[in-house]
Amino acid sequence: GEDRPGITEALFSSLAPFSLSILDVEQVVIRSRLILTILIGLDSAHAKAVESDLNEMAESLNLDIAIAFSEQESDSIAAKTGLTHVVLLSQNLKPAALGAVASEIASSGANIERIHRTASYPLTAIECVVSESTSDELKKLLTPLASEYDIDIAVSPGGLMRWAKKLVLMDVDSTLISQEVIELLGAKAGVQEKVKAITDRAMAGELDFEASLRERVALLKGLPESVINQVRDEISLTPGAKTLVSTLQKLGHTVAVVSGGFREVIEPLLKSLNIEHFRANSLEIIDGVLTGNVTGPVIDRAAKAQALRDFAAIEKVELAQTVAIGDGANDLD
Repeated sequence: GEDRPGITEALFSSLAPFSLSILDVEQVVIRSRLILTILIGLDSAHAKAVESDLNEMAESLNLDIAIAFSEQESDSIAAKTGLTHVVLLSQNLKPAALGAVASEIASSGANIERIHRTASYPLTAIECVVSESTSDELKKLLTPLASEYDIDIAVSPGGLMRWAKKLVLMDVDSTLISQEVIELLGAKAGVQEKVKAITDRAMAGELDFEASLRERVALLKGLPESVINQVRDEISLTPGAKTLVSTLQKLGHTVAVVSGGFREVIEPLLKSLNIEHFRANSLEIIDGVLTGNVTGPVIDRAAKAQALRDFAAIEKVELAQTVAIGDGANDLD
């Protein structure tokens, strides 16, 4: 019925005089409409008295109530093991997408035990708790639906490890920030279009990343070191990035960064976000001028994967508890 203060208290007060156990409970309010469901275990001799009191309570509060008794053992989700969690994320979640996901789950012989919303703005997130399946099996079935219905799908096994400490490793350019730093530097040298063309091919995996990086940096030769400060002022965080980082940190997780860009540009930004672990390329600067070279090892596809392993070891986080976020071919490893 219509939600208002006191309903939950009235329901449990009606049940309190009886010798029974609460096995499962869930409450949701959608547009002021309350749905409250409880699974109880009780002596069948008390069933009629419980039903009578509940009906009287519901009538007094102008609520609809449905009561059903069964002699079978409880099949409460609370007692089930081997559950898998499927999370759907979309800016515009369509019925067809949910229908397709439900169809694939059913076709595998699995069952959706519970569905609830975990976020509503600016994205909608729906979590399904699934029994009689494995995360590997569901990943194979559901992954093709992501591109077909323009939704993100995450599948993870249930259990306490879902709440374990995580390491979240993020790419920087066009991921943590909205811009490509190398292109901003290229603009200062008047070669932005040349740099962008090489960047696009490298991100698509058409060019070796290290070779393409050195080719792009060579175009920056002769720029004064002062352009680095100018470029810092031009970069901006991707919408939601600051909240994501601070929320993860408050929950006890670690956020780290690995970038094919340049530490001279991004380091102050990372310090402002309290990001301790990061790796990026370094521009060679001599006498206040960019030489067109980088110093030290290049942070390429393999180096990014190694950074994930290294940071996980430092934070004592298993690789299964890591999340890697990127947008280009050099992030795939």
